[in-house]
Amino acid sequence: MTRVHNFNAGPAALPLPVLERAQRDMVEFEGSGMSLLEHSHRGKVYEAVHNQAGALLRELVGISDDYEVLFLQGGASLQFAQIPMNFLHAGKSADYLLTGVWSKKALSEAKLLGKSRAAADTSKDGVFTRIPRQDELKLDAEAAYVHMTTNNTIFGTQWHYDPEVGKVPLIADMSSDFLWKPFDMNRYAMVYAGAQKNIGPSGLAVVVLRKDFLATGRKDIPVILRYDTHAENQSLYNTPNTFAIYMVRNVLEHMKAQGGLAAVEKLNREKAGLLYGAIDGDADFWRCPVEKDSRSTMNVVWRLPSEELEERFVKEATKNGMVGLKGHRSAGGIRASIYNAVPLESVAALVEFMAAFRKTA
Repeated sequence: MTRVHNFNAGPAALPLPVLERAQRDMVEFEGSGMSLLEHSHRGKVYEAVHNQAGALLRELVGISDDYEVLFLQGGASLQFAQIPMNFLHAGKSADYLLTGVWSKKALSEAKLLGKSRAAADTSKDGVFTRIPRQDELKLDAEAAYVHMTTNNTIFGTQWHYDPEVGKVPLIADMSSDFLWKPFDMNRYAMVYAGAQKNIGPSGLAVVVLRKDFLATGRKDIPVILRYDTHAENQSLYNTPNTFAIYMVRNVLEHMKAQGGLAAVEKLNREKAGLLYGAIDGDADFWRCPVEKDSRSTMNVVWRLPSEELEERFVKEATKNGMVGLKGHRSAGGIRASIYNAVPLESVAALVEFMAAFRKTA
């Protein structure tokens, strides 16, 4: 078997031991005589997997009983609409911190449903190169909530501090850096993440909601779009994505075995340091457009002297078994997504290839 170095932005790399475990379980799951894909979501076999996934997430993050943990369909993008549907009440306004494409999409959905505004926007001509400072946030002390996107896959920026928002509930879309390091859940009223970057396959969103905030949700919207519906039914109101939840359970078990989020953070910082070191070490050829204190540990973006060289770089990298390095169509350049499951060896191979490419450019 030949596996490539996977730098895709999502769906993204999964730990090889997790994939091998799924391969073993695919036809018959734990002596049950059938695949987990065939099990009823109401049966005890799947129920154990479902409960283990939630318990592991609570353990790894340190989520208290003050919060609900939900596994929902529709990915993070559905949350862009579902959040204002539930929590943007008449007469209130919501604040959005714009730091990239996905936060802009979240705001666009909110504007369809109620009063909402950009409380920060660091873009220049549609390009984001930094995270706003605390003193740049123009917050409404009476806002229904403040929404932020912690990491920005397209432009390679990331929040490295928790914004102070007073008593207003803080909601974070952590889709592309969820569980990359320990974080204090108690600072947030809600966090959510599409699973396909760091913790599982596509088709699933993990949502963590503080119970007192959850209780403020509207009751006059479709039942399936109410967060309290899913909380009351332990994410089993309708048939969930059982296989994706099984995969999340396995990824979380793998992370725990590695030493938990502190160990995951250490490895992620080592990978990012290696790659940024290579870029900064030859700044006349490689150029990272992101301000240093806003650089992402998950999505490293950089440019070459010309688009022709960038195209050649991607083609030659692919021939050398490195995939997913072409930058997003709206940003161009090169992007390496080095999420939790991307091994250090892959980043080292990329850096070695960069050095070889530089000599021939």
